Amino acid sequence: MIDAIELNLKRGINLLETISDDQYSDCSVPPYYSSIGNNMRHILDIFSCIFKGIEVGVIDFSNRERNELAQQKTASGIEYFNNILKELEAIKNTDLDVLIKVSDDLGNGKVITNYTLGAALAQAHSHAIHHYSSIGFIMSHLGIELIDPAFGYNPTTPKLKTKLSANVNPTS
Repeated sequence: MIDAIELNLKRGINLLETISDDQYSDCSVPPYYSSIGNNMRHILDIFSCIFKGIEVGVIDFSNRERNELAQQKTASGIEYFNNILKELEAIKNTDLDVLIKVSDDLGNGKVITNYTLGAALAQAHSHAIHHYSSIGFIMSHLGIELIDPAFGYNPTTPKLKTKLSANVNPTS
């Protein structure tokens, strides 16, 4: 699981290395007027909540950093990605079946549930892919080419319906 998450997070770094700060922080795309940077920072905040929560025994998904610099400057975004990757590396040998309490505000106030650490990481990974697809939407509307055809696609997405299989002939 950790290897898959690392690979996915590195896709984010690769993207940030190909765009400008202006493109990264552009909030002009409707309907949400959110930038690539807003989405990237949000993805990383969720992982950060997990790592902070491991230390105290409660992951609080509503206690996010919301570092504005990390959503405005690609260099700060890359630094945030690298910090999260270091945290991920540090737990590589941790038992992912350990139980941990997870707190979040689901709309009617905070609730606390029991997760395994692996479940929290799997949720953060899936959440990142979801936001990567939103980033792909934003990039398309900004006229920025998405170089990684797997960016924003869930691994379970049927290949014949994606650009991942553009060279596959479905009639052969």
